[in-house]
Amino acid sequence: MKQLFFLGSSKDDISGFPDEVKTEIGFSLYLAQSGEMALNAVPLTGFGSAMVPEIIVNHMGDTYRSVYTVKFEYAVYVLHAFKKKSKSGIATPKHQMDLVKRRLKLADAHHKATFAHQIERKKNVGTQGR
Repeated sequence: MKQLFFLGSSKDDISGFPDEVKTEIGFSLYLAQSGEMALNAVPLTGFGSAMVPEIIVNHMGDTYRSVYTVKFEYAVYVLHAFKKKSKSGIATPKHQMDLVKRRLKLADAHHKATFAHQIERKKNVGTQGR
């Protein structure tokens, strides 16, 4: 199972959500750590693949979103969480997307630094048979 890391204010943001929303997001993240994708998680448009999904939870007329990445081998990173305020359109606002992109870069740097030993060991094991 992959480790779970929260970047920026994402953990505090989720903590402020209603209990039912926190439970649903938590279960969806657990599935991500296990290598599965929850039914309420969809690829976030603009990232070219399913490596950056967005969990969408509707609760009592409000929509809550949590963006995470499964791009990295040893960890799942929660990049952002927010309550969607716009009543028109389903697109994620540009300032939210910009924040996700910045935090994705932070996740990349954190993963390389935190798991450097495992990454190097795996690389060495892969080249020993050559």
